[in-house]
Amino acid sequence: MNIGSSSLYNIGSNVNYKKTKQELSEDEKLLIKKLEARDTEVKAHEAAHQSAGASTGAASFTYEKGPDGKMYAIGGEVPISFSGGSSPQETIANARAVISAALAPANPSAQDMAVASSATMMMVKAQQELAKEDQEKIMGHNTYKDAQIDEDTTKGSKEPFDISV
Repeated sequence: MNIGSSSLYNIGSNVNYKKTKQELSEDEKLLIKKLEARDTEVKAHEAAHQSAGASTGAASFTYEKGPDGKMYAIGGEVPISFSGGSSPQETIANARAVISAALAPANPSAQDMAVASSATMMMVKAQQELAKEDQEKIMGHNTYKDAQIDEDTTKGSKEPFDISV
């Protein structure tokens, strides 16, 4: 019995509509050129993030199907991981790498600028912490010097004197 046997081979044969360049209208050809340009721009943008040296993940893209049946990237993102660090110096180094990766593309997006801004804030906080630590070291050192000076002045003359640090 041969009922429907020939139709099995034709199921889905015309599902994929790809037009040849000759079949495309001028508007469709123009759209393809725009999609190709956008695809190139998006992929270069995300590659710039990845090549900047920070800890980045794999790029993911949003695609649009063109009139020629091809898929074109119209958007993308690269995750950038950022950890604080075990010391202010390490946090500053990590923040600089994130800023570099976020601002690596020729035309950083608003999201890129926001990431760079957040990393800058973390870097400034780490720099403040580092400055505070340095100040405490200096103050501790000056306190020791002051104690020595007080001790020395009580032994000898009571006249005030100037010390430049």
